[in-house]
Amino acid sequence: MKILKLTTAVFCMALLLSCNNKQEKKAQSDEVAIVAQKSNEDLILDKSVTKIKSTLQNLKSADSFPRNISKGQKDWNLVGVKDWCSGFWPGVLWYAYEYSKDPEIKAGAEKFTAPLKTIAYTPAENHDIGFMVYCSYGNGYRLTGNEDYKTILLSAADTLATLYNPKVGTILSWPVMKHKFQYNTIIDNMMNLELLFWAAKNGGDQRLYDIAKSHAEVSMKYLVRPDYSIYHVACFDEETGAFIEGRTHQGYSDDSMWARGQGWGIYGFSMSYRETGDEAFLTTAQKLADHFIERLPEDGMPYWDFDDPKIPNAPKDASAAGVVACGMLELSEQLKDTVLKEKYFNEAKKLITLLGSDAYFSGDTNEALLLHSTGHLPHDSEIDVPIIYSDYYFMEALLRLNKMEKSHMK
Repeated sequence: MKILKLTTAVFCMALLLSCNNKQEKKAQSDEVAIVAQKSNEDLILDKSVTKIKSTLQNLKSADSFPRNISKGQKDWNLVGVKDWCSGFWPGVLWYAYEYSKDPEIKAGAEKFTAPLKTIAYTPAENHDIGFMVYCSYGNGYRLTGNEDYKTILLSAADTLATLYNPKVGTILSWPVMKHKFQYNTIIDNMMNLELLFWAAKNGGDQRLYDIAKSHAEVSMKYLVRPDYSIYHVACFDEETGAFIEGRTHQGYSDDSMWARGQGWGIYGFSMSYRETGDEAFLTTAQKLADHFIERLPEDGMPYWDFDDPKIPNAPKDASAAGVVACGMLELSEQLKDTVLKEKYFNEAKKLITLLGSDAYFSGDTNEALLLHSTGHLPHDSEIDVPIIYSDYYFMEALLRLNKMEKSHMK
């Protein structure tokens, strides 16, 4: 009888162990299936969110923002509220929250967004108000609907509009650089128009729309060259509005093709078409994108400037690739022709995939997401290092691509 009881007990134990093993194997199989179902963008976003959250836990002061990481260093170098890059870190946090829905990241995004309120209520010092406020408060409002954020955004748009000169038809980019460039308008400024377009649709003065559209038209006329490369700076006579000359500030030469500037143009004119329906903006964006694609080197990553005579030994610019990827995804969404939509979508995806590869994704190297960006080579500043706006546009590109691919699958 004892032997029978013992045998029964052993059988029951074996059965229990077998069931547990099956459950464990099923759980493991389910995990593998979940991972297999995730897109490459999901996997990179998972890694990125983990890194961003870790960095967030290391940053204590809400009015100090990541800007770049020096070679051999792991941690971000920080800047203050008035730095033109201050809005990108809270923007990165908002994108990380959008993907993860993590309340801790949301709290961090709110914490680092709050100090930028002052930019909306102080006199405009430059055109970067859009980068500073729309990347932070704009994403925050889009994701939360916080009415206080909306109020600040509307005030920021009004502040930016004070730099508009109706004689020239553009927003002055750098008031402090008039001694060098006279009345100046730079291609980067195209990105700040989105704040004005948004404000005009959300309770702001309709004049803001007119300013943004005029700025885009004048920029298209004078910053875009006949071959569809772009001047960095257009110089004007402040009194007559006459165009004087095209120059560079961050590119190799006045006539060279500065990579990130080409990206600002592709994205900025695509966005301007979305907001106005003006076909000239769409055509310009396409031709800028085509010129960029034609001049890409064999490895698919742009040099900081396509005309640097040191190529192939010139630095690359991951930030330009991220901006262009976002711009081409925007362009793809605006086009009606299926073949063209796929063309720019696929070109954007190539850039994003390259940025997510071991060659450019930082992994454990430092706190940034991306390596190998170039900020201002002529001034020997931020060369071949991580820069915060590179991470911002990388996160935007990943999220946009992810949404578009999942929408295509439905």
